[in-house]
This record gives sequence, C-alpha cells and structure tokens, in this order.
Amino acid sequence: MNIAQKIELRLGDITKVDVDAIVNAANSSLMGGGGVDGAIHRAGGPDILEGCRAIVARQGGCKTGEAVITTAGKLPARFVIHTVGPVWQGGTKNEQTLLANCYRNALLLAIKNECRSVAFPNISTGVYRFPLAYAAEIAVNTVWEVLSHTNQLDKVILVCFDAASYYLVEQALVALKKEKNNN
Repeated sequence: MNIAQKIELRLGDITKVDVDAIVNAANSSLMGGGGVDGAIHRAGGPDILEGCRAIVARQGGCKTGEAVITTAGKLPARFVIHTVGPVWQGGTKNEQTLLANCYRNALLLAIKNECRSVAFPNISTGVYRFPLAYAAEIAVNTVWEVLSHTNQLDKVILVCFDAASYYLVEQALVALKKEKNNN
C-alpha cells in the first residue's frame, strides 16, 4: 500500500471514529477544555480524565509539541493521544515546528503502543488561531513524512469538523500527491 492510500480524509466527529487511537488537541494542563478536547473528554467519560491526572501527577502536564497517551474510555478507540498545539503568534515563535511536532510525536507514540490506525483533528486551528490552510499543509506533510519511514501504520485519518477545514486539508493533500508524483 502506498503512502497516499494510507491517508484518509473525513468530515465529521472524531469521537465516533473507530481506530486504535484518536488524537486530542489538548491544553498543557490535560484537564479538558473546549472544542475537540471537551468533546473527547465528554464522550470518553471519566477514565480519560483519570489517565490525564496520573500523567500530570507524574510529569506535570504536557508541553507544546509533545504527546502523551491515555485510555480512550467509552470511545470506539483503544487510546487517546493528547498533544498540545502551539498558539499562533504570527509565525514568530516557532509555531510551525511545534505544530509539526504534534503530528510527528503523536504518530510515534501510536507506533510505540502498537496502533495501526490513528485519527487526528485539526490541531491549533480553533481558539489557538493557527491559520487553517497553513495548519492543513503542515499536518499533511508531517503525516506523509512519518508514513514514509514506517510500515507500522495502516491508516491515518484526518478528521475535519467543518467543510472549510475539509476543503483546505483536501487541497493540501492533492498538492502534496501532485508534488510527490512529479518527483
């Protein structure tokens, strides 16, 4: 299976996706919040928060660009991988690298935990204000890069909550496939 076949784009609710691990766009406290973070905690139930509390007790939270893993509670996934995206500050604070690290570190943690399928939301594009088109490009490029170095993942699903995000991720994926086919 080639890399392009391993990346799927989906419009919908990430809490309903049946994969080994879903990724949560968390905050550094790991205590739940708004947006996708709140939705994952609500749908998954108290076991996710309990896992997050154990991580906080052990290491004090999760730094921007890093990832940690908990049970998925009542979700159809086995795990939730929590990653903390950067707050957009005009591109002057290394936000691009930090966002790429979110995707990379989440995938590496999935591989370490023997996951074959992973679903991502759009990271940092809500209240953290990362420009949608730029975030889509970083997500697609980073996922492609990681998949090109492993055969341990069968499927990475990029789950978009709205049509505008879906369109931008789709455009980024089409552009990358075209670039890869021309090389």
